[in-house]
Amino acid sequence: MSIKQKWAGKRAWRTGVGLLAGVVLGAGLLSNFAGSAPVPGEDANRYPNRPVKIIVPVSAGGSADKLARTVAQKLGEKWHQSVVVENQPGASSAIGNAAVAHARGDGYTLLLSGDALSLNALQPGKLPYDPGKDLQGVTKAVVNPQLLVVRPGLGVKTFQEFVALVKQRPGEISLALPGGTGSLQHLAVELLNERIGAKTNQIPYPGGGPATLDVLGGHVDAMLITLAAATENVRNGKLVALAVTTPYRSKALPDVPTIQEAGLPDYVVESWQGFSVPASTPRAIVDRINHDVVAVLRDPETAALLENLGFTIAATSPEAVDQTVRDDIATYRRVIASAEVKLK
Repeated sequence: MSIKQKWAGKRAWRTGVGLLAGVVLGAGLLSNFAGSAPVPGEDANRYPNRPVKIIVPVSAGGSADKLARTVAQKLGEKWHQSVVVENQPGASSAIGNAAVAHARGDGYTLLLSGDALSLNALQPGKLPYDPGKDLQGVTKAVVNPQLLVVRPGLGVKTFQEFVALVKQRPGEISLALPGGTGSLQHLAVELLNERIGAKTNQIPYPGGGPATLDVLGGHVDAMLITLAAATENVRNGKLVALAVTTPYRSKALPDVPTIQEAGLPDYVVESWQGFSVPASTPRAIVDRINHDVVAVLRDPETAALLENLGFTIAATSPEAVDQTVRDDIATYRRVIASAEVKLK
């Protein structure tokens, strides 16, 4: 199914991958891919004994950046070392992901990872890294529910009313996709269309900002967006929240039901973020980072801060991160094939 695009944000994918290959050749290959071999002599008991860097593959200021900086500050206090956040946005997070994939596997370069590891693997064009071979998970950090919202003037207050309206006016109800074609929101909406047996008029956008402005302005009827990005507008009545895509409600908006509660018991879409390191990082170092990051996430003060931003704490084992990436690739590949999504 080809989707008419209001924004051309995804046309940059191929160009981004091409530029990314050059970045990796110019940086990672000059060091003969230092992260490709195990690092000898790294002592987990002495880790860290110098500053640690967290690469965030998106721009500063968003919810992912806030998550990274919150964890970095707390880790710095725990480790008595500087933990520096470095933003490396571009190519739908692939630039930052590649920088860590080909970094030295010594525990001093971490990646704020997430669904982009799975979604990038499904895009046209060859990535200069393999998420299953060049990176290993440390822990999930949070789950950020996707939230279905509508403009107040649409006249619906519940998920059931929205579904009834979509079925009554198939292909007419406009729905913004903040991440563009091939994004998590896009695939989540395709999965929703499949479950309810009706289609919305999907409009891809290059980001949450312009998508939100058009919904607030009444130019678009609905939107699927991360809960963290929509919470303020829901609380002040500018958007009507219908349901979250996770199997549990969010503490940030506890009165908003899940889509499962609203009538689709098998529907679950979770946007997650966590931490990964180069695959060559010694397991003892991975376990040390996992232990300390999980402790930070479970600290009541930190947890309350992140939950107020709309996140749900989801500390896990390293293996759970890698399994999630594999499972998501399989799920979204099936959705793309079933809905005949044309990725750009």
